[in-house]
Amino acid sequence: MRKPIIAGNWKLYKTSKEAIELVTLLKRDLCDVDTVDIVVCPVFTALSDVSDTLTESNIRVGAQNLYWEDAGAFTGEVSAPLLKELGVEYVIIGHSERRQFFGETNETVNKKMKAALRHQLIPIVCVGEVLKEREENKTFDVIRTQCEESLKGLSSEEMEGLIVAYEPVWAIGTGKTATPAQAQEVHHFIRQLLTKMFDEEVALKVRIQYGGSVKPENIAELMAEPDIDGALVGGASLKSESFAAIVINSCSKVQTRK
Repeated sequence: MRKPIIAGNWKLYKTSKEAIELVTLLKRDLCDVDTVDIVVCPVFTALSDVSDTLTESNIRVGAQNLYWEDAGAFTGEVSAPLLKELGVEYVIIGHSERRQFFGETNETVNKKMKAALRHQLIPIVCVGEVLKEREENKTFDVIRTQCEESLKGLSSEEMEGLIVAYEPVWAIGTGKTATPAQAQEVHHFIRQLLTKMFDEEVALKVRIQYGGSVKPENIAELMAEPDIDGALVGGASLKSESFAAIVINSCSKVQTRK
Protein backbone atom coordinates (compact mmCIF):
# COMPACT_ATOMS: atom_id res chain seq x y z
CA MET A 1 0.00 0.00 0.00
CA ARG A 2 1.32 3.42 -0.95
CA LYS A 3 0.30 6.06 1.57
CA PRO A 4 -0.77 9.24 -0.25
CA ILE A 5 1.21 12.41 0.36
CA ILE A 6 0.07 16.01 0.01
CA ALA A 7 2.87 18.60 0.08
CA GLY A 8 2.56 22.37 -0.03
CA ASN A 9 5.24 24.32 -1.90
CA TRP A 10 5.01 27.89 -0.59
CA LYS A 11 7.59 29.20 -3.07
CA LEU A 12 8.73 32.77 -2.21
CA TYR A 13 5.83 33.64 0.07
CA LYS A 14 5.21 34.06 3.81
CA THR A 15 7.30 35.80 6.43
CA SER A 16 8.09 33.78 9.53
CA LYS A 17 5.16 35.41 11.34
CA GLU A 18 2.78 34.60 8.49
CA ALA A 19 4.15 31.08 8.27
CA ILE A 20 3.54 30.46 11.97
CA GLU A 21 -0.02 31.72 11.62
CA LEU A 22 -0.66 29.40 8.68
CA VAL A 23 0.74 26.21 10.18
CA THR A 24 -0.99 26.91 13.50
CA LEU A 25 -4.30 26.81 11.63
CA LEU A 26 -3.30 23.73 9.66
CA LYS A 27 -2.23 21.94 12.83
CA ARG A 28 -5.69 22.59 14.28
CA ASP A 29 -7.66 21.68 11.16
CA LEU A 30 -5.71 18.57 10.17
CA CYS A 31 -4.87 17.07 13.55
CA ASP A 32 -7.09 14.01 12.99
CA VAL A 33 -5.74 13.09 9.54
CA ASP A 34 -3.69 9.89 9.61
CA THR A 35 -4.36 8.31 6.21
CA VAL A 36 -2.36 10.90 4.26
CA ASP A 37 1.17 12.23 4.85
CA ILE A 38 1.14 16.04 5.05
CA VAL A 39 4.17 18.23 4.30
CA VAL A 40 4.67 22.00 4.15
CA CYS A 41 7.68 23.57 2.43
CA PRO A 42 8.26 27.17 3.55
CA VAL A 43 11.05 29.55 2.56
CA PHE A 44 14.40 28.92 4.23
CA THR A 45 14.02 31.82 6.68
CA ALA A 46 10.79 30.37 8.11
CA LEU A 47 11.91 26.75 8.43
CA SER A 48 13.03 26.97 12.05
CA ASP A 49 9.84 28.66 13.29
CA VAL A 50 7.59 26.36 11.28
CA SER A 51 9.45 23.29 12.53
CA ASP A 52 9.11 24.44 16.14
CA THR A 53 5.41 25.18 15.69
CA LEU A 54 4.76 21.74 14.20
CA THR A 55 6.62 19.78 16.88
CA GLU A 56 4.61 16.67 17.86
CA SER A 57 2.07 17.29 15.09
CA ASN A 58 1.17 15.10 12.12
CA ILE A 59 2.53 17.68 9.66
CA ARG A 60 6.10 17.32 8.45
CA VAL A 61 8.46 20.04 7.22
CA GLY A 62 10.20 20.20 3.85
CA ALA A 63 12.64 22.60 2.20
CA GLN A 64 12.37 23.90 -1.36
CA ASN A 65 15.96 23.24 -2.41
CA LEU A 66 19.44 22.29 -1.18
CA TYR A 67 23.04 22.29 -2.38
CA TRP A 68 24.92 19.04 -3.05
CA GLU A 69 27.96 19.84 -0.91
CA ASP A 70 27.77 19.74 2.89
CA ALA A 71 29.89 22.86 3.42
CA GLY A 72 32.36 25.14 1.67
CA ALA A 73 32.79 28.43 -0.16
CA PHE A 74 29.33 28.38 -1.76
CA THR A 75 27.81 31.78 -1.04
CA GLY A 76 24.04 31.79 -0.81
CA GLU A 77 23.57 28.02 -0.66
CA VAL A 78 21.99 25.81 2.01
CA SER A 79 23.16 22.24 2.64
CA ALA A 80 21.50 19.08 3.86
CA PRO A 81 23.14 19.12 7.33
CA LEU A 82 21.86 22.67 7.91
CA LEU A 83 18.33 21.61 6.93
CA LYS A 84 18.47 18.54 9.16
CA GLU A 85 19.43 20.73 12.11
CA LEU A 86 16.16 22.65 11.65
CA GLY A 87 13.98 19.56 11.72
CA VAL A 88 13.48 19.31 7.96
CA GLU A 89 12.55 15.83 6.69
CA TYR A 90 11.69 16.41 3.01
CA VAL A 91 13.24 18.50 0.24
CA ILE A 92 11.94 19.50 -3.19
CA ILE A 93 14.55 18.99 -5.89
CA GLY A 94 14.48 20.05 -9.55
CA HIS A 95 11.29 22.08 -9.52
CA SER A 96 10.56 23.53 -12.97
CA GLU A 97 11.12 27.06 -11.66
CA ARG A 98 14.59 26.05 -10.49
CA ARG A 99 15.28 24.57 -13.91
CA GLN A 100 13.82 27.56 -15.79
CA PHE A 101 15.16 30.49 -13.76
CA PHE A 102 18.27 29.13 -12.03
CA GLY A 103 19.81 26.81 -14.59
CA GLU A 104 19.23 23.50 -12.83
CA THR A 105 19.90 20.46 -14.98
CA ASN A 106 19.27 16.75 -14.63
CA GLU A 107 22.93 16.43 -13.61
CA THR A 108 22.64 18.92 -10.74
CA VAL A 109 19.32 17.38 -9.71
CA ASN A 110 21.06 14.02 -9.49
CA LYS A 111 23.82 15.48 -7.29
CA LYS A 112 21.23 17.06 -4.99
CA MET A 113 19.26 13.81 -4.80
CA LYS A 114 22.33 11.95 -3.63
CA ALA A 115 23.16 14.64 -1.07
CA ALA A 116 19.66 14.52 0.34
CA LEU A 117 19.66 10.74 0.60
CA ARG A 118 23.11 10.76 2.17
CA HIS A 119 21.64 12.73 5.04
CA GLN A 120 18.33 10.86 5.29
CA LEU A 121 16.24 13.63 3.76
CA ILE A 122 13.35 12.45 1.59
CA PRO A 123 13.62 13.97 -1.89
CA ILE A 124 10.59 15.10 -3.86
CA VAL A 125 12.10 15.10 -7.34
CA CYS A 126 10.16 17.04 -9.97
CA VAL A 127 9.77 16.14 -13.63
CA GLY A 128 7.53 17.59 -16.31
CA GLU A 129 7.21 18.95 -19.82
CA VAL A 130 6.53 22.47 -21.09
CA LEU A 131 3.57 23.25 -23.35
CA LYS A 132 5.62 23.20 -26.57
CA GLU A 133 6.95 19.74 -25.75
CA ARG A 134 3.44 18.43 -25.08
CA GLU A 135 2.11 19.94 -28.29
CA GLU A 136 4.94 18.28 -30.21
CA ASN A 137 4.15 14.90 -28.58
CA LYS A 138 7.49 14.85 -26.76
CA THR A 139 6.08 14.41 -23.24
CA PHE A 140 7.25 10.83 -22.78
CA ASP A 141 10.70 11.53 -24.24
CA VAL A 142 11.17 14.47 -21.85
CA ILE A 143 9.97 12.51 -18.83
CA ARG A 144 12.14 9.52 -19.71
CA THR A 145 15.28 11.65 -19.99
CA GLN A 146 14.56 13.56 -16.79
CA CYS A 147 13.94 10.38 -14.81
CA GLU A 148 16.87 8.42 -16.20
CA GLU A 149 19.37 11.23 -15.68
CA SER A 150 18.00 12.57 -12.38
CA LEU A 151 17.80 9.11 -10.77
CA LYS A 152 21.05 7.79 -12.20
CA GLY A 153 23.16 5.77 -9.77
CA LEU A 154 20.53 5.38 -7.07
CA SER A 155 20.04 2.00 -5.42
CA SER A 156 16.71 0.20 -5.26
CA GLU A 157 16.57 0.85 -1.52
CA GLU A 158 17.11 4.58 -2.05
CA MET A 159 14.44 4.68 -4.76
CA GLU A 160 11.77 3.10 -2.62
CA GLY A 161 11.81 5.96 -0.15
CA LEU A 162 11.80 8.95 -2.46
CA ILE A 163 8.90 10.74 -4.14
CA VAL A 164 8.52 11.67 -7.80
CA ALA A 165 6.36 14.71 -8.58
CA TYR A 166 4.99 14.96 -12.09
CA GLU A 167 4.40 18.62 -12.85
CA PRO A 168 3.30 19.51 -16.37
CA VAL A 169 4.94 22.94 -16.56
CA TRP A 170 2.07 24.27 -18.67
CA ALA A 171 -0.28 23.67 -15.73
CA ILE A 172 1.74 25.32 -12.96
CA GLY A 173 0.16 28.56 -11.80
CA THR A 174 -1.80 28.89 -15.04
CA GLY A 175 -5.16 27.68 -13.82
CA LYS A 176 -4.91 24.87 -16.37
CA THR A 177 -4.91 21.36 -15.00
CA ALA A 178 -4.12 18.14 -16.76
CA THR A 179 -7.24 16.01 -16.86
CA PRO A 180 -7.16 13.01 -14.53
CA ALA A 181 -6.71 10.81 -17.60
CA GLN A 182 -3.77 12.90 -18.87
CA ALA A 183 -2.12 12.88 -15.45
CA GLN A 184 -2.70 9.15 -14.99
CA GLU A 185 -1.19 8.41 -18.39
CA VAL A 186 2.09 10.07 -17.43
CA HIS A 187 2.09 8.68 -13.90
CA HIS A 188 1.62 5.18 -15.33
CA PHE A 189 4.45 5.82 -17.79
CA ILE A 190 6.74 6.88 -14.93
CA ARG A 191 5.89 3.75 -12.95
CA GLN A 192 6.56 1.54 -15.97
CA LEU A 193 9.85 3.37 -16.55
CA LEU A 194 10.87 2.77 -12.92
CA THR A 195 10.13 -0.91 -13.44
CA LYS A 196 12.61 -0.96 -16.31
CA MET A 197 15.20 1.13 -14.46
CA PHE A 198 14.95 -0.83 -11.21
CA ASP A 199 12.28 -3.52 -10.87
CA GLU A 200 8.54 -3.93 -10.40
CA GLU A 201 8.76 -4.13 -6.62
CA VAL A 202 10.52 -0.77 -6.44
CA ALA A 203 8.16 0.81 -8.95
CA LEU A 204 5.10 -0.26 -6.97
CA LYS A 205 6.50 1.31 -3.79
CA VAL A 206 7.48 4.73 -5.19
CA ARG A 207 4.91 7.44 -4.56
CA ILE A 208 4.19 9.69 -7.54
CA GLN A 209 2.53 13.05 -6.91
CA TYR A 210 0.74 15.28 -9.35
CA GLY A 211 1.44 19.03 -9.34
CA GLY A 212 -0.18 21.74 -11.42
CA SER A 213 -3.03 24.02 -10.30
CA VAL A 214 -4.29 21.50 -7.74
CA LYS A 215 -7.41 22.72 -5.93
CA PRO A 216 -9.94 21.36 -3.41
CA GLU A 217 -12.33 20.91 -6.33
CA ASN A 218 -10.11 18.61 -8.41
CA ILE A 219 -8.00 16.67 -5.92
CA ALA A 220 -10.46 13.82 -5.31
CA GLU A 221 -10.86 13.15 -9.03
CA LEU A 222 -7.09 13.12 -9.49
CA MET A 223 -6.55 10.87 -6.49
CA ALA A 224 -9.07 8.36 -7.83
CA GLU A 225 -6.54 7.41 -10.53
CA PRO A 226 -4.54 4.29 -9.61
CA ASP A 227 -1.04 5.73 -10.12
CA ILE A 228 -1.59 9.18 -8.56
CA ASP A 229 -0.41 9.05 -4.95
CA GLY A 230 -0.89 12.65 -3.87
CA ALA A 231 -0.16 16.21 -4.90
CA LEU A 232 2.50 18.88 -4.80
CA VAL A 233 0.38 21.97 -4.22
CA GLY A 234 1.45 25.52 -5.07
CA GLY A 235 -0.85 28.52 -4.69
CA ALA A 236 -3.60 26.66 -2.89
CA SER A 237 -1.17 25.72 -0.10
CA LEU A 238 -0.81 29.37 0.95
CA LYS A 239 -4.24 29.51 2.60
CA SER A 240 -5.24 27.21 5.42
CA GLU A 241 -8.79 26.74 4.13
CA SER A 242 -7.79 25.56 0.65
CA PHE A 243 -4.83 23.42 1.70
CA ALA A 244 -6.79 21.74 4.51
CA ALA A 245 -9.63 21.10 2.05
CA ILE A 246 -7.23 19.49 -0.41
CA VAL A 247 -5.88 17.18 2.28
CA ILE A 248 -9.35 16.29 3.56
CA ASN A 249 -10.81 15.80 0.08
CA SER A 250 -7.91 13.56 -0.84
CA CYS A 251 -8.75 11.34 2.12
CA SER A 252 -12.15 10.52 0.64
CA LYS A 253 -10.48 8.87 -2.32
CA VAL A 254 -7.67 7.08 -0.49
CA GLN A 255 -7.61 3.53 -1.70
CA THR A 256 -5.42 0.55 -1.10
CA ARG A 257 -2.59 0.50 -3.62
CA LYS A 258 -0.83 -2.77 -4.30
